[in-house]
Amino acid sequence: MTDSNHTPSCYANTSTPYTYAPKMGKVYLSAIFSILGLISNLVAFIVLIKSCKQTQNTSRSFFLIFLGGLVVTDFMGLLVTGSFVMSFYVTYVDWRLSDPTCRFCNFMGMSMVFYGLCPLLLGATMAIERFIGIKYPFARSSRLSKGRTVSMVLLVWFIAGSISLLPLTGFGSYHIQTPGSWCFINISSKRGDWAFSLLFSLVGLISITASFLLNTVSVVTLIKVCRGAGRRQRSRDHEVEMMVQLILIMIIATVCWCPLLVRLSFFPFILDVHK
Repeated sequence: MTDSNHTPSCYANTSTPYTYAPKMGKVYLSAIFSILGLISNLVAFIVLIKSCKQTQNTSRSFFLIFLGGLVVTDFMGLLVTGSFVMSFYVTYVDWRLSDPTCRFCNFMGMSMVFYGLCPLLLGATMAIERFIGIKYPFARSSRLSKGRTVSMVLLVWFIAGSISLLPLTGFGSYHIQTPGSWCFINISSKRGDWAFSLLFSLVGLISITASFLLNTVSVVTLIKVCRGAGRRQRSRDHEVEMMVQLILIMIIATVCWCPLLVRLSFFPFILDVHK
């Protein structure tokens, strides 16, 4: 092993604890969850394509494009990260020896940040679209098109990708995590590291908060409108269906990410207290 002074930052001992433990966890569990996730997303994508071709409702077609972007993102996230995790449990590779330049760790860390932020940002974007569509339907219908909807999905991917690339410029860094199968944000007392972890957590928490507030207003507005819907009840059924789907997406994202995002947002200040 190289001298500690020359140990790459992604493997060096920091406030982020790390233990090489290839026996921790089972390869079949990772394989089962990854395969089930990939199959579910593939089926969902096929259903979305068929629904998009059949739908006559403009607002629903926009919503399905956003949903398709979310499904594609989740599918690729499982494929990329799952492949690395399963290869670790099959080969018991020690990345500190096999990848001394941290290329794997940086790529894995970028993937975790990118595929972590994308669902949160897309959820917030979908909440904004539904809020405008329900609250100001005429303004939305005159300005939004399928081309612009696709551009918004691409913009979300660009923003998430740009944030994930920041550690390569020196703003923050990625660090290998126990048991050695993955890398994530390096949480340390260095200004760049805690600033990047704070940026990641704030972007995620703001997205979740925006989704919650906008979805709440949309639901309240939709309830009021549905009470006097009359002839437009059929089109409102589509609105209700989309809001139910969006709320489920928001709940899943909140449960999966909120604990980690809150921890990341407070951890830098805890490090300062213990200095």
